Amino acid sequence: MRTAKTLSVIMLICTGLMIGIGWGISECTAAPANISGKWLGTIKVPNEELRFAFEISETKEGGYTALGYSIDQGAMNIPMSTVTVTGDSLRIELESAFAYEGRLQPDGNTITGNWIQGEVIPFEMKRVDNIPGINRPQTPKKPYPYIEEEVTYENRTAGVTLAGTLTMPKGKGPFPAVVLISGSGQNNRDEEFHSHRPFMVLADYLTRRGIAVLRFDDRGVGGSTGDFSKATTGDFADDALAGIEFLKGRKEIDPKQMGLIGHSEGGMIGPIAATRSPDVAFIVMLGGPGEPLADTLVGQKLRRANWDAPAEDALLALIRFWYGRLYALVAEDTDNEIAEKKIRALHATLTADEKKKLEWPDDKLDGKIAESLSPWMRYFIRYDTQATLMKVKCPVLALNGGKDCQIPPKENLGGIERALKAGGNRDFTIRELPGLNHFFQTCKTGGTSEYGGIEETMSPLALQTVSEWITAQTGTGKTIDSWE
Repeated sequence: MRTAKTLSVIMLICTGLMIGIGWGISECTAAPANISGKWLGTIKVPNEELRFAFEISETKEGGYTALGYSIDQGAMNIPMSTVTVTGDSLRIELESAFAYEGRLQPDGNTITGNWIQGEVIPFEMKRVDNIPGINRPQTPKKPYPYIEEEVTYENRTAGVTLAGTLTMPKGKGPFPAVVLISGSGQNNRDEEFHSHRPFMVLADYLTRRGIAVLRFDDRGVGGSTGDFSKATTGDFADDALAGIEFLKGRKEIDPKQMGLIGHSEGGMIGPIAATRSPDVAFIVMLGGPGEPLADTLVGQKLRRANWDAPAEDALLALIRFWYGRLYALVAEDTDNEIAEKKIRALHATLTADEKKKLEWPDDKLDGKIAESLSPWMRYFIRYDTQATLMKVKCPVLALNGGKDCQIPPKENLGGIERALKAGGNRDFTIRELPGLNHFFQTCKTGGTSEYGGIEETMSPLALQTVSEWITAQTGTGKTIDSWE
């Protein structure tokens, strides 16, 4: 879901800041001789832990330069704008982005200080011999034993051009095919996060087993046109169906065996698309919702409050009250001006301390209201998961990780099963995969802070479960070797 993803993976410390930034020369007086070297620490924010490193070097002129490494976000070798060392104090800055201020400790191997980026976050670094790299062993490497083609196609109704990658087995078709639908937020075709590329990994796995895969950039992302900010979940369903329509025109694809695989919000987009087109032969819901979405969002905020330590009952009650009323206003009042006035009036009843705890301070109110009344949020809050699922008549596979903290498995898989049964659909499989998180990684806690630190991109159990189910639906059973 969009809110959860914002909390979990879009705390981009260095996004968009690697172009046009030059090396900086420090001012230096009585600088400690051992400030040069590699320094590593962990920035801890709510629901997120990000490793960041600096590599500090002394220049011939006696000043200092530094490179930054946002390790878990895959942003490496970032030139810092300025490095200022005075005595045992250090300030490193990336212009218009962030600064770090610290002090070298007597042991010579520790710098204690603060990360400054809108707010001040304690950040301690230790001297290290090497800066850790990012290991993503499942990311496919060329040459591939199948055909890969860059494609574009149209959502004519919306006037949007979508860009993607089509992978197909070699050999004689026609092949069954799937369109991959990403989760919330602006995603590229690989649904990339923290240098993980789950859709690339999934496409590779399925294509090697005789299934063609189309994955595409969200509208307004990468090679796709359109305005993402004005689109709703329903619009994204039409984008997915544009992919189905594109595949129908390919002689390599079996038009009677085309399905959709959606992750997170994509798991609700798939059912919408399936009710709009008879060309969708099956759908796979990966961490898709099955309960009312307002409940999902409130639940995410309650779990976030409890993540580091049990929250006070008063805070949990405040979260329930505020977001319960907020989402009710978003759903009920169709006129934005009226809804905005009611939200402002409700906000005025909060104390300054309550606003801070809810992360709704006065200086951010305009932005918060605009976000709450965006077309996407309006559609999302009003969407009835049960009503749509009851209309789905094609085969369904619904999977959740047993440790998914964003879309809890018990409530959501139960809701999906109830709705499908109520609608008369009997061709479905519901499974909870133990030990996996929202991105279907093998994990310890399921918390969002683990995502970037886990080397595994997608559990082999999840990959195998999806592949075997599609194979059973389509009657394919060949590996890539059989196609060649």
